[in-house]
Amino acid sequence: MSKGPRGEKRPADSIGRAVKIAQIATGGVEDERDEELSSAAAEMGRRGGKARAANMTPARRAEIAKKAAQKRWSKLEL
Repeated sequence: MSKGPRGEKRPADSIGRAVKIAQIATGGVEDERDEELSSAAAEMGRRGGKARAANMTPARRAEIAKKAAQKRWSKLEL
């Protein structure tokens, strides 16, 4: 079986996968996600982000913010 975006098991063939997703969407089958793993991963991500920000100089944070803003605004220009 292949895995979905959050690690849940999904049928490998396209028809079986479509049926499984439709059953989950309509409430016929309960989704097999493990919320504890998701919350633990999110917690570790928050800790890592805070530690990275604490070690960064204000100039480096400003540089990253400017680069991100330029990227966002470049998407709007056509």
